[in-house]
Amino acid sequence: MMTMAPELYWLAWAVALGLGYILLAAGLMTWQRGLKWNVGNRDGEAPALSGAAARADRARANFLETFPLFAVLAVAVVLAQRNDAHTALGAMVYVWARVAYWPVYVIGIPYLRTAIWIVSLWGLLQLLEALL
Repeated sequence: MMTMAPELYWLAWAVALGLGYILLAAGLMTWQRGLKWNVGNRDGEAPALSGAAARADRARANFLETFPLFAVLAVAVVLAQRNDAHTALGAMVYVWARVAYWPVYVIGIPYLRTAIWIVSLWGLLQLLEALL
C-alpha cells in the first residue's frame, strides 16, 4: 500500500481551509449587503464592506495570493522527489499558520497577523529551498 506524501496531505487541508476562507467571507458579505445583492446580477458598484466582513474578504484575498504558490511548490517537490522532513514541516507550518491567520485577521489584531503571515512564508520557503 502506497502512502500519500505529507506535502499532498497538507495541500488537501489547505484546499479545505481555502473553502472556509471563501465561505466565511461570502457569508459576511451577504450579511452586510443583503441576500438580494448576493443573488442579483451585481451590476454597478458593490456597497463597501466594513468591519469583520471587510477583514474576512481581505483575509480571503491574502490566502488566495499565497495558496497557488503553496500548491505549485507542494506538487513540485513531490514530483521532483525532493520532498523530505523539511518540506513536510514547511507544508504543515504553512497550513497551520494560515489557520491561525484567519481569525486573527477577522478579529483585527494587526501585529500578530503580520507575524503569523511571516511564519506561513517560512513554510513556503522550506518548499522552495528544496527545489533550488
